[in-house]
Amino acid sequence: MAQNEWILDVLSDLNAFAVANGMTALAEQLNDTRLIAAAEISSMQEEARTPTNGKKIRLEPDPRGFGKHQHA
Repeated sequence: MAQNEWILDVLSDLNAFAVANGMTALAEQLNDTRLIAAAEISSMQEEARTPTNGKKIRLEPDPRGFGKHQHA
């Protein structure tokens, strides 16, 4: 879902502008907003990886040593 991550760049640019122009309260708020946006994007990505049956997928080592396999 990299399609939503552009907003993090925009918020960083706005923060840089605020810092460069002495807008410290705005810069702090934009830092907080960027953290919230990153958390929401991460949450959306996690939801996209959850199967439609609602069960979380667990990846565990294959007992035969062939990498990892999926458990629902």
